[in-house]
Amino acid sequence: MLSAVISIVVSYLLGSVSFSIVIAKWLKGIDIRQHGSGNAGATNTIRVLGKGPGILVFFLDIAKGIAAVILGYWLGSEQFGEWTAALSGLAAIIGHNWPVWFRFKGGKGISTTVGVIASLAFLPALIAGVVAIAAIALTRYVSLGSLLFAILTPILIAIIHYSLPLFVISLVLCLFAIVRHRTNIVKLVKGTENKLGAKKGT
Repeated sequence: MLSAVISIVVSYLLGSVSFSIVIAKWLKGIDIRQHGSGNAGATNTIRVLGKGPGILVFFLDIAKGIAAVILGYWLGSEQFGEWTAALSGLAAIIGHNWPVWFRFKGGKGISTTVGVIASLAFLPALIAGVVAIAAIALTRYVSLGSLLFAILTPILIAIIHYSLPLFVISLVLCLFAIVRHRTNIVKLVKGTENKLGAKKGT
């Protein structure tokens, strides 16, 4: 039990390392939350700093999720290893969204969610990821792709790779994504959402 708690706490602290904020501060001396959409994530990093830093943030945020799941499996007991891994992944995403190091104002957690889900259930994550990428490529709406990934994941886990811990965590992550993207959803419905490549966006 103690090892599981340690894994969850460490995963939250790891998730709280906002690479978008760190890299923007290092490269330009700015707080990225005060530029572009104000979101501390890969998409806004691309808009504000360019493709190179944005792609780096994307993969580093994914790595946080993978590391949290690995830590959960390592420290989790044989009986509750999957629960510990899933909860550690969730903790990393919570850390990304509400980072203790940066006054609890972080990103939307999609990149870290990709790392977590890919580590826990690779095939559902792969299929949802392909659909999300296709949607982004066709519409240039990153928010639409992110929401599709989050919504499809629990459905695909239920169909392809069902386990109670993964299904429960994927539902929670889906709810997180919808809540964090609520303004984007309104803009998508109204047709005013910013597309990838625009100078400003959400």
